[in-house]
Amino acid sequence: MNSQRPSILVVNGPNLNLLGLREPGIYGHDTLADAEKLARDTAEAAGFDLDFFQSNWEGAIVDRLHEARGVANGIIVNPAGFTSTSITLLDTLLAVSLPVVEVHVSNIHRREQFRHFSYVSTMADAVIAGCGIAGYRYAVDYLVARTSS
Repeated sequence: MNSQRPSILVVNGPNLNLLGLREPGIYGHDTLADAEKLARDTAEAAGFDLDFFQSNWEGAIVDRLHEARGVANGIIVNPAGFTSTSITLLDTLLAVSLPVVEVHVSNIHRREQFRHFSYVSTMADAVIAGCGIAGYRYAVDYLVARTSS
């Protein structure tokens, strides 16, 4: 990230590296690279840098979020499989103390009951679900507006 411009960190959790291949009836055919391009183009048009990260390992996600503290202006997180299981992710986002937008490609509230609860939602400034990869663009727009005013 360029320290001269405001920046947004996008963090993606487990199995999102398989977006576009895995369960296309639920997640669609767009890939994580498509989501990254959409988010990056949106951020750059607004004068923001964007750092895009994905890991299947909770510890790597925690480390990357720690690195954003004092550097990024906001965080977009798609917790994926950690949505309803990770108190660690919740604690990390609280400790980093930045604006957070939670994104889900599918509408988690129209899926299995266990997916309806999100630890991240309890602290997120906004939650976007069910918009496909467009949710990443909406999240960037939200953080740009929130951190620019």
